[in-house]
Amino acid sequence: MAGELDELRRTVALGCRIVAAAGLTTPLLGHISLRVGRDRVLVRCRGPRERGLLFTTVADVRLVSLDDEGDVGDGYRLPHEYPIHAEILRARPDLVSVLHAHPRSALLGGLARVPLRPVFGAYDIPAFLLADGGVPVYPHAGLVRTAAAGARLARVLGGSAVVLLRGHGVVTAGQDVPQALSRLLALDELLRISVELARLGAAPAEVSEQDRAHLPDLGAAFNEQALWRHHVALLELRGLADAG
Repeated sequence: MAGELDELRRTVALGCRIVAAAGLTTPLLGHISLRVGRDRVLVRCRGPRERGLLFTTVADVRLVSLDDEGDVGDGYRLPHEYPIHAEILRARPDLVSVLHAHPRSALLGGLARVPLRPVFGAYDIPAFLLADGGVPVYPHAGLVRTAAAGARLARVLGGSAVVLLRGHGVVTAGQDVPQALSRLLALDELLRISVELARLGAAPAEVSEQDRAHLPDLGAAFNEQALWRHHVALLELRGLADAG
């Protein structure tokens, strides 16, 4: 069991490093959680020698409960916005992993109120599917640092797997860290393209019903696991895959 827990810690740590290496958050902000059992959570915490998400180690990933606050031992503290994780996991027993990050695309798209429409297809099918299903928006720009704020965010998320926090960032979720990460990558691409189209003054038509029939979900083995291996390999290429 200890070895299995250590491997899950490493997965969370690698996920944090990937988010940072992909430029999808500011250097010191963002975190990933992973449910372990019913009410226990592995979450990236703030350590006594904090160096930012890109240098997350296994030691930075602590096992806590949904009800924990503040200090969690050994000089570590829960992130200020741990209620994002706790309240979404509490409200959505179907979810296992929650990811919070600050991509620049979300800041620009959210502040400019750029519509996220399904205007492209096979270029990025997961991003198309997010646009087609609709991306909910949490309208508050402040920190989500109380249980009440976390519960409000969970209500806005509803049955979705992604939510845009206007003037703040994004939250994505899934059945594991690779799925939550893949949804972040897809949401970021959707936001980037939408912002650029708005900058160009373009308003393309939405993908036709005929073309939608040729946009299948290619499945987790391709959309999530292969994408995860790709980004881990990029960390290895940069000498950043050793999370301790």
